Amino acid sequence: MRDITIAIDGYSSCGKSTLSRELAHALGYAYIDTGAMYRAVTLYCLQKQIIQEGRAVDAYRVIKELLNIQVTFKFDVLTGKSETYLNGENVEEQIRTMEVSNLVSPVSAIHEVRKVMVHLQRQFGRSGSIVMDGRDIGTTVFPHAELKVFMTADLEVRVQRRKLELQGRGFKVKDADVRRNIQKRDEDDTTRLESPLTQAPDAVVLDNTNLTPEEQLAKVLRWAKEKMIG
Repeated sequence: MRDITIAIDGYSSCGKSTLSRELAHALGYAYIDTGAMYRAVTLYCLQKQIIQEGRAVDAYRVIKELLNIQVTFKFDVLTGKSETYLNGENVEEQIRTMEVSNLVSPVSAIHEVRKVMVHLQRQFGRSGSIVMDGRDIGTTVFPHAELKVFMTADLEVRVQRRKLELQGRGFKVKDADVRRNIQKRDEDDTTRLESPLTQAPDAVVLDNTNLTPEEQLAKVLRWAKEKMIG
């Protein structure tokens, strides 16, 4: 079977990262969470007080700091997961907070930020045998990927999934706050001028509203193997 590139795009809190990680593990492929890359840039800007909640993002100041931001991934053999590092520091937990979630969309909409991140993503995937998830993988980063999956799910299902994820990380959140965050991110992601979230014409839609993690993995694994054989 041939090695392929798998691009998984979709809305916030659809479980893209979980599915992509499990799919990569099942295939023996590398996995890159591009959303974590933009979250790491956002975290850096928060730490340096370049951006703050409730205020407009100062794109000029963000752009000036790009040369000082290095995002890498390291596989943790104990957890069996790829961890996100910002300038050498493991920030996997810090980038998942609501504070980062509320600001990542406007930061990722900045042209220069996306240009730098897309360049890195293409470097990560230049050898193939990779699963990459995000918002524009099948349309911008890897438009010629052999398998493109576009994920979606009912809003209320996504709210509960995101709430459980945050609670599992020790954060106390309300349904209304999570719903507001997801709706705002959906709007920002689909309406931005720079690489908006959109379904690639040749993408396969995966609505996992009523699917278990095992069912959706089996479905996408079957799609992948069909492409690998074909």
